[in-house]
Amino acid sequence: MTQLNSLDAELAQELGDFTEDDLDVVFTPKECRTLQPSLPEEGVELDPHVRDCVQTYIREWLIVNQKNQGSSEICGFKKTGSRRDFHKTLQKQTFESESLEGHEPSTQARPRHLNVLCDVSGKGPLTACGFDLRSLQPDQQLENLLQQVSAEDFEKQNEEARRTNRQAELFALYPSVDEEDAVEIRPVPECPKEHLGNRILVKVLTLKFEIEIEPLFASIALYDVKERKKISENFHCDLNSDQFKGFLRAHTPSVAPSSQARSAVFSVTYPSSDIYLVVKIEKVLQQGEIGDCAEPYMVIKEGDGGKSKEKIEKLKLQAESFCQRLGKYRMPFAWAPISLTSFFNVSTLDREVTDVESMVGRSSVGERRTLSQSRRLSERALSLEENGVGSNYKTTTMTVNSFFKQEGDRLSDEDLFKFLADYKRSSSLQRRVKSIPGLLRLEISSAPEIISCSLTPEMLPVKPFPENRTRPHKEILEFPIREVYVPHTVYRNLLYVYPQRLNFANKLASARNITIKIQFMCGEDASNAMPVIFGKSSGPEFLQEIYTAITYHNKSPDFYEEVKIKLPAKLTVNHHLLFTFYHISCQQKQGASVESLLGYSWLPILLNERLQTGSYCLPVALEKLPPNYSMHSAEKVPLQNPPIKWAEGHKGVFNIEVQAVSSVHTQDNHLEKFFTLCHSLESQVTFPIRVLDQKISETSLEHELKLSLICLNSSRLEPLVLFLHLVLDKLFQLSVQPMVIAGQTANFSQFAFESVVSIANSLHNSKDLAKDQHGRNCLLASYVHYVFRLPEPPRDPPKTGGATAALPDPRYHTYGRTSAAAVSSKMLQARVMSSSNPDLAGAHSAADEEVKSIMSSKGVDRTCNRMSYYCSGNNDVPSSTAAPRPASKKHFHEELALQMVVSTGMVRETVFKYAWFFFELLVKSMAQYVHNMDKRDNFRRTRFSDRFKDDITTIVNVVTSETAALLVKSQKDNEQAEKMNISLAFFLYDLLSLMDRGFVFNLIKHYCNQLSAKLTNLLTLISMRLEFLRILCSHEHYLNLNLFFMNADTAPASPCPSLSSQNSSSCSSFQDQKVASMFDLTPEYRQQHFLTGLLFTELAAALDAEGEGISKVQRKAVSAIHSLLSSHDLDPRCVKPEVKVKIAALYLPLVGIILDALPQLYDFTAADARSGKNRANGSDEDQEGTSAINQNVALAIAGNNFNLKTSGTMLSSLPYKQYNMLNADTTRNLMICFLWIMKNADQSLIRKWIADLPSMQLNRILDLLFICVSCFEYKGKQSSDKVSTQVLQKSRDVKARLEEALLRGEGARGEMMRRCRAPGNDRFPGLSENLRWRKEQTHWRQANEKQDKTKAELDQEALISGNLATEANLIILDMQENIIQASSALDCKDSLLGGVLRVLVNSLSCDQSTTYLTHCFATLRALIAKFGDLLFEEEVEQCADLCQRVLHHCSSSVDSTRSQACATLYLLMRFSFGATSNFARVKMQVTMSLASLVGKAPDFNEEYLRRSLRTILAYAEEDTAMQATPFPTQVEELLCNLNSILYDTVKMREFQEDPEMLMDLMYRIAKSYQTSPDLRLTWLQNMAEKHTKKKCYTEAAMCLVHAAALVAEYLSMLEDHSYLPVGSVSFQNISSNVLEESAVSDDTLSPDEDGVCSGRYFTESGLVGLLEHAAELFSTGGLYETVNEVYKLVIPILEAHRDFRKLTSTHDKLQKAFDSIISKGHKRMFGTYFRVGFYGSKFGDLDEQEFVYKEPAITKLPEISHRLEGFYGQCFGEEFVEVIKDSAPVDKTKLDPNKAYIQITFVEPYFDEYEMKDRVTYFEKNFNLRRFMYTTPFTLEGRPRGELHEQYRRNTVLTTMHAFPYVKTRISVIQKEEFVLTPIEVAIEDMKKKTLQLAVAINQEPPDAKMLQMVLQGSVGATVNQGPLEVAQVFLAEIPADPKLYRHHNKLRLCFKEFIMRCGEAVEKNKRLITADQREYQQELKKNYYKLRENLRPMIERKIPELYKPIFRVESQKRDSFHRSSFRKCETQLSQGS
Repeated sequence: MTQLNSLDAELAQELGDFTEDDLDVVFTPKECRTLQPSLPEEGVELDPHVRDCVQTYIREWLIVNQKNQGSSEICGFKKTGSRRDFHKTLQKQTFESESLEGHEPSTQARPRHLNVLCDVSGKGPLTACGFDLRSLQPDQQLENLLQQVSAEDFEKQNEEARRTNRQAELFALYPSVDEEDAVEIRPVPECPKEHLGNRILVKVLTLKFEIEIEPLFASIALYDVKERKKISENFHCDLNSDQFKGFLRAHTPSVAPSSQARSAVFSVTYPSSDIYLVVKIEKVLQQGEIGDCAEPYMVIKEGDGGKSKEKIEKLKLQAESFCQRLGKYRMPFAWAPISLTSFFNVSTLDREVTDVESMVGRSSVGERRTLSQSRRLSERALSLEENGVGSNYKTTTMTVNSFFKQEGDRLSDEDLFKFLADYKRSSSLQRRVKSIPGLLRLEISSAPEIISCSLTPEMLPVKPFPENRTRPHKEILEFPIREVYVPHTVYRNLLYVYPQRLNFANKLASARNITIKIQFMCGEDASNAMPVIFGKSSGPEFLQEIYTAITYHNKSPDFYEEVKIKLPAKLTVNHHLLFTFYHISCQQKQGASVESLLGYSWLPILLNERLQTGSYCLPVALEKLPPNYSMHSAEKVPLQNPPIKWAEGHKGVFNIEVQAVSSVHTQDNHLEKFFTLCHSLESQVTFPIRVLDQKISETSLEHELKLSLICLNSSRLEPLVLFLHLVLDKLFQLSVQPMVIAGQTANFSQFAFESVVSIANSLHNSKDLAKDQHGRNCLLASYVHYVFRLPEPPRDPPKTGGATAALPDPRYHTYGRTSAAAVSSKMLQARVMSSSNPDLAGAHSAADEEVKSIMSSKGVDRTCNRMSYYCSGNNDVPSSTAAPRPASKKHFHEELALQMVVSTGMVRETVFKYAWFFFELLVKSMAQYVHNMDKRDNFRRTRFSDRFKDDITTIVNVVTSETAALLVKSQKDNEQAEKMNISLAFFLYDLLSLMDRGFVFNLIKHYCNQLSAKLTNLLTLISMRLEFLRILCSHEHYLNLNLFFMNADTAPASPCPSLSSQNSSSCSSFQDQKVASMFDLTPEYRQQHFLTGLLFTELAAALDAEGEGISKVQRKAVSAIHSLLSSHDLDPRCVKPEVKVKIAALYLPLVGIILDALPQLYDFTAADARSGKNRANGSDEDQEGTSAINQNVALAIAGNNFNLKTSGTMLSSLPYKQYNMLNADTTRNLMICFLWIMKNADQSLIRKWIADLPSMQLNRILDLLFICVSCFEYKGKQSSDKVSTQVLQKSRDVKARLEEALLRGEGARGEMMRRCRAPGNDRFPGLSENLRWRKEQTHWRQANEKQDKTKAELDQEALISGNLATEANLIILDMQENIIQASSALDCKDSLLGGVLRVLVNSLSCDQSTTYLTHCFATLRALIAKFGDLLFEEEVEQCADLCQRVLHHCSSSVDSTRSQACATLYLLMRFSFGATSNFARVKMQVTMSLASLVGKAPDFNEEYLRRSLRTILAYAEEDTAMQATPFPTQVEELLCNLNSILYDTVKMREFQEDPEMLMDLMYRIAKSYQTSPDLRLTWLQNMAEKHTKKKCYTEAAMCLVHAAALVAEYLSMLEDHSYLPVGSVSFQNISSNVLEESAVSDDTLSPDEDGVCSGRYFTESGLVGLLEHAAELFSTGGLYETVNEVYKLVIPILEAHRDFRKLTSTHDKLQKAFDSIISKGHKRMFGTYFRVGFYGSKFGDLDEQEFVYKEPAITKLPEISHRLEGFYGQCFGEEFVEVIKDSAPVDKTKLDPNKAYIQITFVEPYFDEYEMKDRVTYFEKNFNLRRFMYTTPFTLEGRPRGELHEQYRRNTVLTTMHAFPYVKTRISVIQKEEFVLTPIEVAIEDMKKKTLQLAVAINQEPPDAKMLQMVLQGSVGATVNQGPLEVAQVFLAEIPADPKLYRHHNKLRLCFKEFIMRCGEAVEKNKRLITADQREYQQELKKNYYKLRENLRPMIERKIPELYKPIFRVESQKRDSFHRSSFRKCETQLSQGS
């Protein structure tokens, strides 16, 4: 490290110095479940193997920790421990949006009072205030607002105020980044522990039968029917009363407490619906068959009394005598199965059956998991939780009411499984098996995590075990149905013996009631029976012998006994099982003994020194056994003298099975052999040794051991996993321990290494074993982390004579001399020609050459030096004075590295595939080596030998090139490469803590160069290097690694220019150069800050890249930087500001990168940008100019002489096309990084940098700040639901994507994802336990736990996000102040000022806290004071926006905000008056702002605003300086005006709920501003917004058209251009209503007057903007024809401006509009119209008014009726509102005066016939409507309906004031005409309608058969009531008497003529359309048609002769549809005239 100046040295010290080592080696004791660890019995000399096993199980874990891990756990510390209380340190930020919440509800509660609208139009806007402002109390005023202070002082005060009370850590407020990217998290593997399946607690509550006469004994076990396997050992218990226990006192010497358990904990690893709990019940042996003994239980009942009582007493006595005599024998009695299906929820099981297959050992390292455990991610695919037995599983009580009687000839397990299978099918065996009534009650529940007072299967007490409890719980050992891959961690050594069947059928008669006595013998003497058999219930704990149950009079009985034996740790040849067979006589005979001996058999425990297990069929010897019998097996006893007498001539007659559950006996030949051979090497043994059935001499030992190493991997996976820890320990021991065998040096390193590799390979490849998210096998991971330790040195210390030390001892060469050269040359070939990197030989690039030269040179010197490798005594002792070390020591890490380098072929491939394992081994062994050698005081450089370093270099190079080679291949290989890449990164990360850092940095450099040389795909390359760097940068000494690697000569003169150097005027330009370059990623920077430089390079590349999947890579890049900064920010070592300044300086180049990426950032303001923001960009050429800038050139522009205008190039002006955009999250993460740097960097440095920036760049910075503002807007508490559901959605999408990607392959996280899919597991496993970040705030978390967030949590979240918003905005404000200060010296203020204002206005338009607003307004006031003139002259638009924002805050409910806003507004006016006396413009802007505010802001409060107006008035009155000017009076006038506007809005507020009334009011307000165009325009826009919100797009568009017409009027007054529309007349085609806008005459207002028509809309582009917006709305509303009309006005203007780009898009839009007309045709929907009449004095002005309402298409009458009834019901009370149901004229006299009546009628547009000629299309019939008609049927009697001949109809035509569509959705009716149709006219109308329907149906294209048939059926159907025929019969049957009716009669006749013709056509057409199955139907129709035609013919053909006389001429009348009520009246006159 180069010399540092004192400050730096001090800081380095603080950050945790390098010199001390980071790694700490700690021993942690193993957690033991039991009070005492399980150990072999004491006082026995153990075998080396047993000793090793036990040693492995009890020794401590050895864990290598990173000492300063604390520091990287800072994150952990910040985010959990103190994160919990962190929010308590935060101040609550007040947001107006939330302070309002409190006030709202009260106003909502009371029923609204509908105020009656008086006509406002008379009252002009400038009449005196509605009430005097002066009557109000002004708010608190800011003192010294009006004092003169210099701008500099003011700025200084502001800055000081801003600096106080700030949040120190920005990232503490920011939710942490998604864990998905957090590759640097190395999950800590689970600690190896004993495997426990899902645990079930079973308590036996009751066991009793109808009669209680004797003791009964139960044994309970679990059976899996499907697997046909007993899956647990037996649990024995009894519930006998003391009386019955007394019966047996003679036979129970003692009762151990452990034998009194009545509850057991069963364990099930593989739950299924086929598991049964089987309870077997035995009783004491008595005379008789089972059936006889059970008889009394079936017939007698306890409660019968009388006789049965006597019987019971008798039976009791009988039982007592049997007990005393035969108490130690049992007989089978009954059994009962209990299905656990309901416990292991079945439905889930069937679904997950597939998972079960792959599920074994998912319990990663025996994760101990019980049912009630909180939902944690079990790595087991099936834990009970997912199967419905979660902690929520209720305790179930199972009751059994009948037992099955045991059948003497069907007792075996085979029979039991048959019974159970039957039972499962039919749930009864009643047909074949007798049942015994009884009661068994069990309580079954999931076992809690901790059960007090329980015993393991070995009877060891489990913690916690209180002293006093009597009845313990017993843990019952599970026999899983399939392998469970969990390494042994406790000593267990049990043997289970199952006698099965005995065949004495041909034996002498005496053998009938047979029992077997079973003993475990350690010799042949009777006294050698060992007390190792576990006892049953209510008896001793251990027994020496046990008897099987007896089946009465059965010569070949089945047995179901389970004998459990605790095996001695040291077994000898003498140990054997002895079986003695007896006949038991049940009857008491005088003098005869109970037992009579039948024979013996035995089974030696060891065979060839190996435990015997399995099934045997043993012969039975009938006489006493000869001496030494136990040395042989019973089948192979040599001939004896005298010979042994055998039953059945030495045939096997006794079947038995023996099973062991042991963690010392491997029960696998390969392992057995391997361990035996290892031990023969370690300890003194006599050769030949015996291994299984071969003998091995000393000479063949080496060969055999090598063979055994090769075969090791062929052992079964289960035993290999069970003994994994021991096997690996032994292999590592072999690799470093040189052996002398028969005087020869043997070397096993290579074989041992290859064996380790193949084991690693099988473990990784096994589908049954779990992996973590980096794809690391969990078993290996936990082995390395906890178990692995350096192999112990050989037990016999080598002789250290002088000679030996000096001379290399031939024993210790790594290779025999002969092979050394050969091997290393082979290694070279392998390296150069390695199959997986064909390109190593080719010269690709410098990097490759380098690698090659490294390799070749290494190859050469390897050949010579390898031999002396381990001998140079002081190789790693720098000072020769150190005591000479024994040369014999091989260092494990060196050996391992060497083996990795020299491996070839498949081994090599596997090594690098699972490199992580070998890397972790290397690191852990290096750490221990350093720890042991006490090398920590040493320089790192000399700590490890050079050869070792060479090996490491080679390994890193090879892994890198392997990775690169894989990446070029398929997808699956990509995942492999990703894992290797991550492993390598972690390895180098660890090396940074152990080795010389320069060396490691070189490795990193090689890695980067090599990868870029090999990879073509940029994205993959960036992605790989990012993950790699991200891991390295997470190093806890990352800062030291980067900050202080600066060379003094190349460092910037002073990295953070001190204030003095800043102020000295002689700052050389060289220094400036330096400052500018500090913000760029320069080559010098990359040299000095190695890792950060690399990371930034990747980020820049990622942001610059293109292509598929880029956004993922960009997210990775940004998230890497983000997590880094976040970790610094929260690092306790970096708390001091000076440290943070240093760190921020390190990250300055990031600012340059972010500015470069500006066009790619997600635009959070996009919504606004489309509407308002574009206009702020300068002229068009300006935009052209910017788009020419290429992103990469942008920064260089500073030096270029591009002649760019310096006006604010806005975001939207940057071209969007050539970039791919970042998404919102990535952008937000990038922004927070930017803000962090800006907050923590040296402010004077930032100012200096800004001062030198070209304005182009400054504008970019402002754009960036603009986005920042919108990005960190406070979203409020109430929306946290929304936010987190989005987050949830996001995390779901992320997960879905991930899963999809990962489940295809065994992805790095594939395994994990598969586990994640188990229901309920929403988070990644391992993350909660991770070392580096314990993130409380992760998105995943938020998402899942959203549902159950408490109010407190929500409050806390809101508190934190409120603080984040405040802090972020304050940083932005600081930055703006810096820009203002730095630039006030420059000339480009104007454009900058606009930019700064934009940002400020944007921040004011977001929801901000009062804290921020106070500072923001202060800055604004400073700006106004400093740049007033500029502000009012240049930035007109910004000024208008500013007025609106400030006014908005004047109406704030928060006092402090209000007073700040008032002061600012007052200053704004005052300076605008002072500046150029152009107060008028500000007046106009303020007035307009208020108008638009009132119209749009829903939460706007006029009371507060009035108070603010009063405050401003107070300022004006007190402002002494201005009293002499007209200013105060002008202010007062303005305020009055504002007040009157407010008055209107108060009214509006009252009609908030009644949209029509509200629009009426807004319309009137707008009308009242007829003389003030700006305000009218504002109100029209307000209306448009309201309409858009309600989705009335057509009305909104109309408002804009009116606005446009208004603008056109004024433009035509100002300038006369032919291309502009001539005032509102030009708009007639769009709507006839527009002429209203021309009402303003020229003399009312001349447009030149200052401040009038100065708004942005009163320009040509404003006009185009309004019209385009209108066109868009028309298009949305579906009025495509109008779109065309609108563009007809726009296109000439665009042509005149030659704006071809816009013309393109315009014509494009037109094309779309016309396309829509064509494609939608008749499917278009327009409005539906209703007439609504209001009656009743309650309605005030509305009384007796009628309106036509326009409702959305297909609104039904009930809908509108419901809406209006509901609304007015709320106003007046529901009981007072009534809807009149008919459409008849309303008679007011009949109405209740206290009620409000509404009459609603559906109306249709009505056109005169001549109009129909013009209105051809559907659109034309629905546009520009003023007349509507509805019909009311009636009869003269007053009923609405009657017979045909009496049915009249009244048609009512209404005319409205304006044409629809209009700026409102209801228009009042101004004229109403009615005419009555006589019955015959009604008939004519109906027939015309019918004929028309037919015509339409016939001509429809394409034809619609269904429609046609429907119409036909209605026309010719035989049964049509009041159908055509009836009509004809009523009206046409005879010629009418009244000549007035001739015409009508004739008309009707002609109608019928046409009608019948159409029917004929329809029938013909239908014939062509029908399908085969409708033929009959067609015939029927045809028949009906002919019938109808025949019936009608006479009537149709009869003409009225009078009508056919010559006609006289009639004078024509004016065709004026207004004057003529209708043609029909004319016809009647004519007919009368005739």
